[in-house]
Amino acid sequence: MILSFAPMEGVTSCIYRSVHAACFPDADRYYAPFLAPDGSGKVKLSALRDLLPENNPRGLPVPQILCNRAEPFLALSRELAAMGYEELNLNAGCPSGTVVPKHKGAGLLLDLDSLDRMLADIYSRCELKVSVKTRLGVESTAEFPAILELYDRYPLAELIVHARDRNGMYRSTPDLNAFSAAMEHSRAPVCYNGNVLDRRSYNVVMSTFPALDRLMLGRGAVTNPALFRILRGGEPLAANELRDFLDRLCGALRESGVQEHHVLGRLKEVWYYVNHMFPGADRELKRLNKAGTLTDYRAAVEGIFASGRFEPAAAFPGALPKSGG
Repeated sequence: MILSFAPMEGVTSCIYRSVHAACFPDADRYYAPFLAPDGSGKVKLSALRDLLPENNPRGLPVPQILCNRAEPFLALSRELAAMGYEELNLNAGCPSGTVVPKHKGAGLLLDLDSLDRMLADIYSRCELKVSVKTRLGVESTAEFPAILELYDRYPLAELIVHARDRNGMYRSTPDLNAFSAAMEHSRAPVCYNGNVLDRRSYNVVMSTFPALDRLMLGRGAVTNPALFRILRGGEPLAANELRDFLDRLCGALRESGVQEHHVLGRLKEVWYYVNHMFPGADRELKRLNKAGTLTDYRAAVEGIFASGRFEPAAAFPGALPKSGG
């Protein structure tokens, strides 16, 4: 089984990826949060810095690109190739209301003829391997057979399917019946993505698709950073492991030169997911959310772990994520 860590904007930066790989070395691959090139293929320096080889000492992630034209994709691919990258991922899945109306992310699925022309250009000219992360449709998962027929015209390195339509955002139940078309008909290797949050949800997917050999985890892996190990039959997450991971993450963010308020923002973004493992620690978690300095943050974290309310198997409630790819 190939297990990949999904790209999550605002969370899975190179710092997060490096600390996670050091503490929980069970993910096979990491996908970096999407790059959104302008018309000439240029991206913000801060976004490109996340992909510099020297900032990814534990291995290069797979960069994800969010765009709706071949030329910016190809221009950026050449820059990434010069940095040593061998594979890129096209984002055809982001459901954000600021992305879809621009015909980017899942918005690419609004016009399959345009997407066809874009893919034809990319696959005929890009020197790197290209995978696609897609939704099952925009309005309905019933759109997926036509979308899959389009993808099958091209040599995708991998087809990562988030098993919801765009309208389902992150709230609807994944449509395993619609996903089965990918397993039965896709020419590309198929990777499942969508609501694998624990061992139970993993078992549901695997019992439905016993031949599935690729899985991408997102919210579940941020909520429980040991999830990759657990799905491989390893031990559940221990409180001291989580504490060590969070402490290392805090230290790495500070060492990177990020200003204190940005460090706090990034740590609180991670805690938005992690806090579900501390049911009943509402008072302590509220103190963390109000922390205005790292001193206040560390004191709040101490209180949370001292509360004794750690439950690593606590279910993620399925709320909308603040960000995602």
